[in-house]
Amino acid sequence: MTSQYRVNYHLRAHKRDNLIEFIKGMLLTPFVLHAQPQPLTHEEQEAKHLTLRHRRLSEEAQEANAHRYAEIFSDIEELIDEHREFATQGIPSYSRLAKLVPSIGTFFTPLPLQQAFSRINKRDRISARKHVPPSFNDIRRILNLAQVMAIANNLRLVTFDGDMTLYADGQNFEQDNELTSLLISLLRRDIAVAIVTAAGYGDDSKRYEHRLSGLLKGFATEKLTAEQVSRFYVLGGECNFLFRCNAQYRLDYLDDTLYPSSLRSWTDSQVQQLLDVAEAELKDCINRMSLEADILRKPRAVGLVPRTQLTREQLDECALSSQITLLKFQGSPKSQPCDVPIPFCAFNGGNDCWVDIGNKLIGVSILQKMLGSTPESTLHVGDQFLSTGNDISTRTACCTCWIINPQETHSLLSELEDTLSA
Repeated sequence: MTSQYRVNYHLRAHKRDNLIEFIKGMLLTPFVLHAQPQPLTHEEQEAKHLTLRHRRLSEEAQEANAHRYAEIFSDIEELIDEHREFATQGIPSYSRLAKLVPSIGTFFTPLPLQQAFSRINKRDRISARKHVPPSFNDIRRILNLAQVMAIANNLRLVTFDGDMTLYADGQNFEQDNELTSLLISLLRRDIAVAIVTAAGYGDDSKRYEHRLSGLLKGFATEKLTAEQVSRFYVLGGECNFLFRCNAQYRLDYLDDTLYPSSLRSWTDSQVQQLLDVAEAELKDCINRMSLEADILRKPRAVGLVPRTQLTREQLDECALSSQITLLKFQGSPKSQPCDVPIPFCAFNGGNDCWVDIGNKLIGVSILQKMLGSTPESTLHVGDQFLSTGNDISTRTACCTCWIINPQETHSLLSELEDTLSA
């Protein structure tokens, strides 16, 4: 491996998902060998009566290619099942999948990938494409559908990111949001719903109520019972500020002494010392890259807020620099942000960069303990699953679905509603 290759690899490693890249590579072979368009012969071009025959042959080729793709997804299903079996024996690294994708994590449920591919292929006609191979987004959507199909009948808790998952970045949950009816349906099915967001307003419930005013009004319009709305939670600052909906469709703050949490083991002086280091690193990023940005300090977070639009690469640099600096400060440069004395989350927020004390792994775990939900009955939906995002840590605690906008969340929840109603 040349040094230039290593440089290029590390430059893009934080933008990759290794399992999806592996599946893409597997699907590329049938695409290259079988999906390319075959030119008509001169005789076929001249003979108009052969057009119907050529169309029939083309349809047969598409069907054959769909079968090849489906076989590959079936094989990957088997790899996942084997990996889960080794994991139950405490030796997941011995599985074939772990050797092919060394960074692979835990699968809390089987994934019916072949069935999910068949359903999506009927809609999107992936196997009919001749010039564009199965993409990152194609595979991401197939994985999402497979996860929804696998978890639906055992689902007890669904957690959501806020911005770009339930509503546009920096916006509020408005009353005309099409997701309202789908979230209400979950609550009526005795499934707990929680919004786990980086937005940190301390114990100020009114600010969260303002951000979610459309959803809370939807609860009131549909006259949800006190029991039903009591299953709706908001967890702000990743894991630091927990609220529960009451019978008046308002949010009540729950002090961290009311639920099991590791937050109480961190002293304020430890937290502020870590935030001091993060703030210094963000200031260094501003000076080093000549960014037009301000530093915003909160009790459990510090952020870089641009005055002008920054590029994704600039924000990724700020997030990665902060991650590495804080890991070194806590004496674990090779660890992950959730494996240090004070877990943290340094992430690219799309338009800004933040370092939060705690992370969504802790947030989801708090809710699971409160509600008695297990990893295989908990689903987290978010848009930030790259290493510079703040949803990726939840993969350790529960099943996940990776969406990219509220429209995809709507499509996902519609699939879940159909599966629950079947």
